[in-house]
Amino acid sequence: MTIAFLASAFIYLEYYGVASALLNTLLGLFGLYLLLEASAKTWFVAGAFIGLFWFYWIVLSLIEYDMLWAVPLELLIIMLTYGLLFGAIAKMSEWISEWISQKTPQPYSLAIKALGLLCLSYIHPFGFDWFKPELVFVHSYLGMAKWQFSLILLGLVPRLWHNNMVYLLLILFAYQAPATNHTAIPSHIALVTTHTPVKDKWNPVLHQAQFDAIFTEIDHAIDANKSLIVFPESIIPLFLNHNQILLDTLQSKAKHISIVIGGLYWDGEAPRNSTYIFNDKKIQIASKVILVPFGESNPLPQFLSDWVNEVFYDGSVDYKASKEVIDYQIDGITYRNAICFEATSEKLYQGKPKNMIIISNNGWFTPSIEPTLQKLLLHYYHQKYGTKIYHAINMSESYVVF
Repeated sequence: MTIAFLASAFIYLEYYGVASALLNTLLGLFGLYLLLEASAKTWFVAGAFIGLFWFYWIVLSLIEYDMLWAVPLELLIIMLTYGLLFGAIAKMSEWISEWISQKTPQPYSLAIKALGLLCLSYIHPFGFDWFKPELVFVHSYLGMAKWQFSLILLGLVPRLWHNNMVYLLLILFAYQAPATNHTAIPSHIALVTTHTPVKDKWNPVLHQAQFDAIFTEIDHAIDANKSLIVFPESIIPLFLNHNQILLDTLQSKAKHISIVIGGLYWDGEAPRNSTYIFNDKKIQIASKVILVPFGESNPLPQFLSDWVNEVFYDGSVDYKASKEVIDYQIDGITYRNAICFEATSEKLYQGKPKNMIIISNNGWFTPSIEPTLQKLLLHYYHQKYGTKIYHAINMSESYVVF
């Protein structure tokens, strides 16, 4: 439990607004130190509670589906998934180290555990890739690149083996000054924050009021001489490409300001979660590339997927993913399109895009630490690729990362 608390503290400190680079550094190092010297049983327990502390919020979406009975089951699955991942690494380290040398297994065991931690960020249960051990140093005096994380582990492993403090000096070479992040949204851009609960969003009776609010926001942005306005994911909760009235109204507004807005798209076979870009008298549609596991697309085999959709989602069909990542231009600037979950996936940063516009709906998971963890992951990718990020969100505050 102590290890899980230490490995998760940076998220909660950020959530409550009391995080500091020094505290994150010390807690992260101490957590890794305790984990490396722990037994396989402790690794299993620590992994289970790390999974719980990082990802408990996933079950909140079940409340929106009136499936409270499934909450304990899903929490158990989350804990077992990460408990087994951690436990398998530690158990394998014991087996391999004893096979190599029964006289001195410890150094081999420590090295294999460290290697397992390095590889954990590449293991994505059910396609969910939000767990990265090096993320504990996102706002610290240590870097998060693999070579820096390797140096940290390289300093801790021989320290545990030889009980010599001098090896910890290796960690100093992983030093990286905490990033100074610009939080002011550029004056020519309006990032809209909305506060529409999920049940209200999909209530047809409330749609007209929601649409009126959208056009009011656009008019205010025009009056403020903004050149671009960005709305959250699926703020238009219907198939926008089949609603000519809304399309015409948005296109008319786009004569005065570029508009990036989330809506659904029907391609004749399956729904898509899409971004609509109104710019220069044309409409561009960029659909989501990486779908949310279970939320938008079922990662199970087809026969199980059909059963799950029938039992848990009233027979609804999966969303369809776009095959390629899409870039678009506004006022001569190229932006990478990203919709919520996929913005925290490595694939969206291929080619090191200079700018990215993300639209999200965090209404499924608030109030919780989910928006905080999402933001920390975006800082991670910004530090890794240098991408400037503009993020418009429903149910948590919009922001920029650069």
